[in-house]
Amino acid sequence: MRKSISTGTLNIKQIRKLYGDHEAIGSLDLDIAGGEFLSLLGPSGCGKTTLLRMIAGLETPTSGDILLDGDDLTALPPNKRPVNTVFQSYALFPHLDVAENIAYGLKRSKVPKREIADRVREALHLVQMEDFANRRPDMLSGGQQQRISLARAIVNRPRVLLLDEPMSALDRKLREEMQLELIRLHSELKMTFVFVTHDQGEALAMSDRIVVMNHGEIEQIGKAEEVYENPINTFVAEFIGNQTFFDATVRQQSGDHIELTTHHGAMAGATDDPLTVGSQVRVAIRPEDIRMSSASDTQSATPVNQVAGTVIGRSFLGDVFQYLVRLDDDVDVLVKMPTAKAPAVAEGDPVFLVWDSSAVKVFAHG
Repeated sequence: MRKSISTGTLNIKQIRKLYGDHEAIGSLDLDIAGGEFLSLLGPSGCGKTTLLRMIAGLETPTSGDILLDGDDLTALPPNKRPVNTVFQSYALFPHLDVAENIAYGLKRSKVPKREIADRVREALHLVQMEDFANRRPDMLSGGQQQRISLARAIVNRPRVLLLDEPMSALDRKLREEMQLELIRLHSELKMTFVFVTHDQGEALAMSDRIVVMNHGEIEQIGKAEEVYENPINTFVAEFIGNQTFFDATVRQQSGDHIELTTHHGAMAGATDDPLTVGSQVRVAIRPEDIRMSSASDTQSATPVNQVAGTVIGRSFLGDVFQYLVRLDDDVDVLVKMPTAKAPAVAEGDPVFLVWDSSAVKVFAHG
């Protein structure tokens, strides 16, 4: 029976990181549950990699504490932390074969030879690379090298595995394969994974929770579906998935139902925030929430959440058709419809776009 790998609960308290006068991370708090798959998501320069490197011990916080299962790691060097990192570059030793690369850290820790052999074999089995033990890294594909990098990290049985954009150098097909591999590994190992990415698709596909970061601060934390369906502000809404935004004026509000006026006509949506009549807001609609029909179809006499436009682009994506529709003020709206429900329209055709009030997210300006 394979020895189980222990999990770790991380508590990050008031972590701050300055580079000269530049504040990369600003007094940030974050709790990560043992065995959780948590993704740090955000644009380049948002602080996600800096935070990961502080957890790893590769960067020293300006202030604050990092606790693992209640033990303070803040002042410990990287080699004293029960944490391992998988980097964007595979960082394999070219002069060592696969088994030797995986065994390297165990040898440095003076693990007995017989145990090293067993643990290397176990790690190769976990990443499904048993037949490649005697190959050199230059004989492997990028995806295979990344699997070996993963095996080298997990063979030490860390309590936390840190992954710093490990799939960014892979092509799309390999990235999708590695996503499934990481999901499988996490399910089997029950280890705490902290994953850094700027790719919202990766974060949505794999994470128990997502932390959306911007300018060294946390914008929103939540389960993937929560962050996607209920973004807390326009930054999160724009960063997670595709949205079409409209500027609007509040006409009236009753409870969480709000009626709006836009350049394109009347709209209605939902918000828990009390807004002043006459105030300016932004509304967002996702492409999969929009229904499209040809202009010859009968439309509502008093349309709400309905706009007219012209198809300027159309593409087939297998399970969905994707359309780009231009409105009369040159606003382009992305529409995604299941192939079975897609209307027979072509580029240049006039169309109507309609959506439900529940699909409209309303954000106050600022």
